[in-house]
Amino acid sequence: MDEAYFLYSEKGKRKVGGRKPRKRGISKEQACVLVARDRDKNTVSTTLGIGRIKKEQLDKAHGQKLSSQNVLCTYSWRAFRTYATDKGMTIYQFQSDGKVRTKGLYHIQNVNSYHSRLKGWIQCFNGVATKYLDNYLAWFQVLESIQHQLNEVTVNDMIIKGNLIPIIGTYDKLRLSNFTK
Repeated sequence: MDEAYFLYSEKGKRKVGGRKPRKRGISKEQACVLVARDRDKNTVSTTLGIGRIKKEQLDKAHGQKLSSQNVLCTYSWRAFRTYATDKGMTIYQFQSDGKVRTKGLYHIQNVNSYHSRLKGWIQCFNGVATKYLDNYLAWFQVLESIQHQLNEVTVNDMIIKGNLIPIIGTYDKLRLSNFTK
């Protein structure tokens, strides 16, 4: 499990008012996308809110999907450790400098490569409006699941799977996340 950040965007909005210049690093100007991926390439990706990730957001996004039977591999962000401790999960944390990439058979490369492909794919659109980010995450997840094959069977499969992935009101969720700290 790991998070990726996309700049908050109001792309397509007619009136964007009074935005100050952006700062470097993770800030309240970036939308947090959490990606959880297992060895079988089962993937869950969702937009959590603006700014750094919090333990409560992890529990809300993945609380019922994970148990003490799971082993969590992630980078060494404090929210992941407290989340894993509360769930009674084994956790392997890696430093973000990339010097240590594996601990036995545990690693975080599945989610790292997914992030890389996701960010490259999003760049094709020259960024997306944050309120539609969950839709793009679902679209990318469907494309990944059918391995970008384009024939009649996979196109039908893509339409069916695209309608099975739940899409929630991202704009309202992100807008309200500024006030629920």
